[in-house]
Amino acid sequence: MMKEYPLLLGGEPRYSGAKVELRDPYDRSVIGVVHWASAEEAAEAVAGAMRAFEETRQLPSHARAEVLRRVAAELSQRREELAQLITREAGKPIRDARLEVARAIQTFTVAAEEAKRMGGEVLPLDWMAGSENRWALVRRFPIGPILGITPFNFPLNLVAHKVAPALASGNPIIIKPAPQTPLSALALGEIVVRAGWPRGGISVLPCANEVVAELLRDERIRMLSFTGSAEVGWRLKAQVPKKRVTLELGGNAAVLVHEDADLEYAARRAVHGGFTYAGQTCISVQRILVHEAVSEPFLIRFLEGVRNLVVGDPKEEATDVGPMISEAAAERAEQWIREAVAAGARVLVGGERHGAFLMPTVLADAPPETKVWSEEVFAPVVVVNRYADFEEALRQVNASRYGLQAGLFTRDVRRIFRAYEVLEVGGLIVNEVPTYRADHMPYGGVKDSGFGREGVRAAIQEMTEPRLLALNLN
Repeated sequence: MMKEYPLLLGGEPRYSGAKVELRDPYDRSVIGVVHWASAEEAAEAVAGAMRAFEETRQLPSHARAEVLRRVAAELSQRREELAQLITREAGKPIRDARLEVARAIQTFTVAAEEAKRMGGEVLPLDWMAGSENRWALVRRFPIGPILGITPFNFPLNLVAHKVAPALASGNPIIIKPAPQTPLSALALGEIVVRAGWPRGGISVLPCANEVVAELLRDERIRMLSFTGSAEVGWRLKAQVPKKRVTLELGGNAAVLVHEDADLEYAARRAVHGGFTYAGQTCISVQRILVHEAVSEPFLIRFLEGVRNLVVGDPKEEATDVGPMISEAAAERAEQWIREAVAAGARVLVGGERHGAFLMPTVLADAPPETKVWSEEVFAPVVVVNRYADFEEALRQVNASRYGLQAGLFTRDVRRIFRAYEVLEVGGLIVNEVPTYRADHMPYGGVKDSGFGREGVRAAIQEMTEPRLLALNLN
């Protein structure tokens, strides 16, 4: 009998009328049937969240921290089970899936600490005459029910990046997971309930876009936290002008490799950054600008690393690159490669597609107007172009509608700080690829890459409201 996965409504499993088959991206076998929420069930989840908010907003920090610690502990106990689940639903190679579980554990561990650090500020008000012996306190308060919309590529840890800070700050949360990968989110929701979080304080609702629209229109939802494509994110933000919104959107991350870089290390890290999870991350290495003086030795090392990648069954321990999330996604990327070649780009390795598998691909000399250079390819495709002048290379990085993270390999501290001042990105990662992310650091972008910041402490700031208390002690 096919396994059925109920949605999680106010902390309780719910078998609904609508059911959707879930398939393994690798072999298209049916994993199970997932129950989807109706508009009525979504409204019920919001009502439950509002009731739970009266409790969650008053929970002391030690109680919130204890819930978060229990979540981290159960994630740790079930790490292999959860990694296997990620591999099945997302097609993520098992080694990368295990790393994702480890990161989710870290996210909740950090949140347990940050729950105890939601302090404030004491301000003397006697800067102006007549305000002698007056003081002000500023403290942050939770804002209320939050709607978190998450993508398929990190089905556990990107859900954790919405759930953990919400719990740490005393807010109830409703998660709408990606339709391709709801199982990790459902498992996490159950873990949060067992950890002692008030039941109405968390719901996980796989659902149709029409139901999401109803949730967004509901005035009781105080904040939208969205991770996904730029087109969808900005459209949703326009629909909710009065709500608090954070958007973690796409990118086409660039790496600069200057002539003084450690080429062996830079090439090895670029292989990792460009092809982990088949390039399906918003900070995947997509564009490499390498100084012309070292372009040939860098390319030799880089291409050797790409050719050594193992493509295959994501459940196998040796696999580096598995399938893309769907055959349609692989077809789109293949078409972009063909367009780039027609415009003058050269394929140095890869370029072939077999179903949902796109072979790790490296292009050279792609014109700036091609999609593989200017848009987010979200596939195992990396473009390598040369530069002669560092300032011109910085301009090329900025000549993009995206600005999430960039990488720079150099030993020159002056160039590091020049790039830090000039590059229009949310983060510059030095002597590392832009794919690097520590889960406690502020994370987000500019331009079409987003609005606001994630990372546990930064997300807590987004999910809380500062409130002033002015005291006249005369």
